[in-house]
Amino acid sequence: MCKVLGVGRSSYYEWLDRNPSKRTMEACRVTSEVIRIYDTSKKRYGSPKIAVELNKIGIKASRPRVARIMAKNNLKSIIKK
Repeated sequence: MCKVLGVGRSSYYEWLDRNPSKRTMEACRVTSEVIRIYDTSKKRYGSPKIAVELNKIGIKASRPRVARIMAKNNLKSIIKK
């Protein structure tokens, strides 16, 4: 496999044992909070309201970022007329 990827064997095994980065851990935390807020709202909140709720609890997230997270996790708000 290392020959196919063009990397050394030691580099590959070092990569396997590496801890997740701060950015990855922060993205997981934001994703779990988005899912929690979505479930708490009985699946009614969309990305604008979830972004406001995240900012209220001190997590900095924009509406487009929340929308991307929701799309990636297949979360859609319930729209009632």
